[in-house]
Amino acid sequence: MKPEISVIVPIYNMEAYLPRCLDSLLDQTFSDLEIIAVNDGSADGSLSILLQYAGRDSRIVPVTRDNGGVSSARNEGIGRARGRYIAFVDPDDWVEREMFMEMFEAAEGEEADIVMCTYMREFGTHAKEKIFPLPDMKVYRHQDVQDRITRRLFGPLREELAEPEYLDAWGTVWGKLYRTDLIKRAAASFIDLKTIGTNEDSLFNIQVCHHARSFVFLGRPFYHYWKANGSSITSRHNPLLESKFNNLYAHMEAYIRERGLPEEYTAALHNRICVNTLGLGLNIISEDNTASAFGKIREIRALVAKPDVAASFDGFELRYCAGAWKIFFLMGKWKMAAGMYLMLIAINRLRMRKTGGADNGSRSNSSGRHRHEQGRTGNDAHELLSPDGPGRYSV
Repeated sequence: MKPEISVIVPIYNMEAYLPRCLDSLLDQTFSDLEIIAVNDGSADGSLSILLQYAGRDSRIVPVTRDNGGVSSARNEGIGRARGRYIAFVDPDDWVEREMFMEMFEAAEGEEADIVMCTYMREFGTHAKEKIFPLPDMKVYRHQDVQDRITRRLFGPLREELAEPEYLDAWGTVWGKLYRTDLIKRAAASFIDLKTIGTNEDSLFNIQVCHHARSFVFLGRPFYHYWKANGSSITSRHNPLLESKFNNLYAHMEAYIRERGLPEEYTAALHNRICVNTLGLGLNIISEDNTASAFGKIREIRALVAKPDVAASFDGFELRYCAGAWKIFFLMGKWKMAAGMYLMLIAINRLRMRKTGGADNGSRSNSSGRHRHEQGRTGNDAHELLSPDGPGRYSV
């Protein structure tokens, strides 16, 4: 008999966290599920742990393969899924007991193609809820799915520019429940990170949301997102980050062009390019970037002077930005690299203070990724400054 939900867990060297993840899945109040655990060539004890759990509970379906990266591991999981719904959970994260019961009931009750819940950011010493400015439950149907969800995955428009920290908060694949036939109808798959370097989650969601007829948002933090590490794309200097972002933009541009999407999708993508100067700037000022302060300022100036970035800033609507964000993006528009550098230093210090530090040495790799793949690459842009109250825009 086929399960209702297939949960796909890509695993690469996660022995320290895998039991916590699997325990939370097996302890669900919704029991009609299978857990497709894809061991992606782990070199630690992950496979042994996985097989022990599979021996105790037949709902765990272990898959063993050579290392190929998180995208191909998830794609393999999709190919093996038997459930009417598919969910993704990373092996260092965990979920609340009622998560899949609540999401399944919402999907069935609202005939939803996708259900999304919110999440807690876990820093090891403390946790913070990611607050979305929406009611406890919000249902989008038909064109609203495209206008409010799909388009937003390309980038922010108008009032959304006031909160750039939400840039990719909608784009994670974890914390969502998808109808399997939607994924098949969209012919959706994950693009290899060797190609785009980042944001494979958002590109997957663009594919499925473009074909979705209904989307339910649940403002309940059922998912626990483990961040007690320094593996985000802006924590350590990555000299290839800008070129990877450009590859991402190219994929988004191609999607817009090939499907004849409205002009506002292109405007949203241009705004994404502007907002991402914040993440790229934080990458440039990283302590392990050996360039001098003047060298880093030159890098920032070169970034904002690039024709595509400068053109994007020409159409950027600063009037929607608030407080320090307006100052930062105004400096980007005017190519004031020294001012951007000083603000980035202040932003980074504030970010470290809010999170309790970026790196406690507790984790070296994210789920299913090659050693050269950045951990959590797709979804940390929205974590640069946390929206934790009235001071969220202060630097």
